Parts: sequence; C-alpha cells; structure tokens
Amino acid sequence: MPSEPSSPDLAHLLSHAERCLGRRLAAMLAEEDCSVDEWRVLSAVADGQGHSMSEIADHALMPAPTLTKLVDRMVAGNLVYRRPDPDDRRRVLLYLTARGRILHQRAAHRVRSDQTRLLDAIGDQGELARLLPLLAATVDGLPAVAPSRPQS
Repeated sequence: MPSEPSSPDLAHLLSHAERCLGRRLAAMLAEEDCSVDEWRVLSAVADGQGHSMSEIADHALMPAPTLTKLVDRMVAGNLVYRRPDPDDRRRVLLYLTARGRILHQRAAHRVRSDQTRLLDAIGDQGELARLLPLLAATVDGLPAVAPSRPQS
C-alpha cells in the first residue's frame, strides 16, 4: 500500500469521508434508537407532503425491496403510515406519524448540531454542500474516459 499517492484519489477520499461520517451518524442516531436508513426515510417524508416509495428509495439510497421491508418495520413501530395516492390509486404515499415526527425532530436537532460543529471545524462556509451535488451531477453527466495509450 503506497504511503503517499502521487495525486489524490478522489473516489477513495470521498469513500473514506463517507464511511467516517456514516459511523458518526449511526452512533448519534443509535442514541435515539434510530438507524441511518430509518433516518433517511424519516427525512424524506418529514415535509408532510406524502412521498411515493420510489421517491423515498432515491432519497434513502436503497433498492425498492429493501425499502419496503424497512417501511413495513417502521409502520409496525408506528413511525410512518401509508395512504393511497389520491391522484393515482395504484401508488401509496408515506407520511410520518406523530411518533415519527417527534423522533425526526429530536434526531434532526442532533444531526444539524453535529454537522455545524464538523463544518465549523474545517472552516467550511457552505462550499462543501454546494460542491458535492455539483460533483455528483458532473460525474453523472460526463462519460468515463479511458487514458490514451502511447503510440508505439
């Protein structure tokens, strides 16, 4: 394993930061008896507008079958409830229960406070939150380019 790469490996740096942040988030949420996946679902539906399972799966970064099992557990735990979509009765929309709203509010306070501390510690003034979505959109929009081979 090289001690100093010649240039930063952006994918590795981002993965490492995400893992560190994910562990920190999981530990913080565990104090509220909430998993990271549950937090993402709660956050997706916290606006009270009702969201489809596909919207939530995108937000929660989860495959639909895994999300369905998680939502079933959250319904059983009285954190969320399903209602038919009034515009398309084939779809269901997910909403927070009163218990889910309280959990989301407590956890959101912890998450916001911790993120503020972290960003202050690195001197970030909002650049990271602006640049990461830009990076993701750029990566999604640019084709991968293979390095050119030297001519022999």
